[in-house]
Amino acid sequence: MLPEPDAVFAAAVESGGGTVAPLGPDTRGIVWLDYRRASELATVLRENPQIGWVQLPWAGVDGFAEVMRSEHRDGLLWTSAKGAYAQPVAEHALALSLALLRFLPRRIRATSWDDRPDGVSLFGLRVVIVGAGGIAIELLRLLQPFRAHVTIVRRSGEPLPGADATVPSEALHRVLPHADLVVVAAALTGATLGLFGAREFELMPETAYFVNVARGGVVVTDDLVHALHRHTIAGAAVDVTVPEPLPDGHPLWSAPNVIVTPHMADTPTMTAPLLAERIRLNVQAFLGDARFVGVVDPERGY
Repeated sequence: MLPEPDAVFAAAVESGGGTVAPLGPDTRGIVWLDYRRASELATVLRENPQIGWVQLPWAGVDGFAEVMRSEHRDGLLWTSAKGAYAQPVAEHALALSLALLRFLPRRIRATSWDDRPDGVSLFGLRVVIVGAGGIAIELLRLLQPFRAHVTIVRRSGEPLPGADATVPSEALHRVLPHADLVVVAAALTGATLGLFGAREFELMPETAYFVNVARGGVVVTDDLVHALHRHTIAGAAVDVTVPEPLPDGHPLWSAPNVIVTPHMADTPTMTAPLLAERIRLNVQAFLGDARFVGVVDPERGY
């Protein structure tokens, strides 16, 4: 049986050379484990100006964006878990992609023999990955045995090792018409909010598939539902949605050839040891014995 998460994280702090203690005037760093209590973190920081480092619990920090902006000051460093959960999320993206290509949404629900010869092999497909962080890097590795031709779309356009091509964000519309599979693994920022809407789905071939393991806000949900019903794209799989949780009866549930997983690309069982290792490394860095990992730029939002 795994230790309780708090015990795992406390052990990580101590393993890094730190001490776990109640909040007080001697507190210099905080490991914040609750994504839902961002406003409380803002209060803690205002009342404790001596704090110089905050470790956040997830790879995406959009839920803390307002806090980071309002409490921004010299000497306050933010780190997140970005990159720490890349392996399980990339694995989930691959699983969703294969399930779509093999028409598993339809076949899993079937109650009689379905002999329509539908199915697409991932081998040799043209894959567009939006984002160039840890998830994209891990997904590139997972795709290597399939000999897929991968194009990375990233903010800078700087080549990402292992990709066949890397293009800047403004070239997204240029590469979408040539994609067999599009995987979104980008941070949610002002620039990526609503990045995929009606225009982007129209640019994709009717035979293309869409997978989102990033944040629900990157996609305009109503436009995705419309694209699926009109067969503008061949299918979609999403682990994240807007709204989230996705309500019972929402039209996305009944859209054709769709898979919805409930933000479970990584689970606490998967992430606890990964976050613990990130905490250990950053405690060491805070004490001066290593480099920080997962540093967040509050202005960019990732």
